Amino acid sequence: MRTYVRYPRAVESLRDLSITDLSITPISESPLPPKRDALRLSQVVEVARGSGSLLSSKDRSIEVSGPLRALVPRLQRGIVAVVDGEPGHGSTTLALQFGAAVSALGEWISILDPEGSLSGLALLEAGIVTERCAVVRRVPTDRWALVVASLLDGVSLVIADAPPRLRAADARRLIARARERAALLVITGPWPAEASLRMRAEGGEWVGLGDGSGSLERRDVRARLETRRGIEHAEISSIAHAG
Repeated sequence: MRTYVRYPRAVESLRDLSITDLSITPISESPLPPKRDALRLSQVVEVARGSGSLLSSKDRSIEVSGPLRALVPRLQRGIVAVVDGEPGHGSTTLALQFGAAVSALGEWISILDPEGSLSGLALLEAGIVTERCAVVRRVPTDRWALVVASLLDGVSLVIADAPPRLRAADARRLIARARERAALLVITGPWPAEASLRMRAEGGEWVGLGDGSGSLERRDVRARLETRRGIEHAEISSIAHAG
C-alpha cells in the first residue's frame, strides 16, 4: 500500500509573512502548549504536522458521519467546496458541518474568523472536536491567500470566508495547493474559480420552541448540492450556530 506523509514545507516561510497582529486561538489548550491564548501560524502548522497525519492511498477520501452525510456521504481530499446562501439562511451552519466531519476523525482543522463572531460554544454545538480546531482572526485582506495556503500545508481542512474581489489567480493557486497537500478547503461566499462541489443554504427553521415555552433543540437547514453529477437537495439537522 502506498503511503505518504504530509510534510508542510511552508513552516519556514511562515516566519517571513510578518503579520504582527495575526491571532490564532486554540479552542482547547490540549494538545497545544498550555496557557497560550495566541500562537504563531508556524506553531499551529508544526503541531498539526506532528499529530500523526500519515495517510495511505485508501485515505484519499473521508467517510462522512453526522448531519452532512445526508448530502455528502464521502469527501474527497484535496478539493475545494463552496458554501453560500443569503445571510441568515444557514451557510455558516453548513460550512461548520465539514469541520465536524473531519475533526471527528482526529484530524486538525482551522477556521478563519476575521470578525471574531464564532464562539467555542458554537463550534461545540456544530459537532466540531475543539481539541483539533484552531481559529484564526485578524487576517489582513492582502495576506488572506498566503495565510490560507500556509494552513493548507499543516491541517486537513480550512474553512474560510473569501474576501471581496479575491483574484481568480489567487483562487486557482489555492485549488492547486489543496490538491497537492490532500487538504480540504471550504469557502463561504463568492469564489472566482472552479469548485468540486457547491452547496447552497436555502433557509430553515429552529426546532424546539413551542408557543411561549420550550427550548431550542436543533436547526433544520434546507441545502442544495451541485456537483459534476448534478443537483441534489436535502435537509440537514444541526444545533449549530446560525449563519
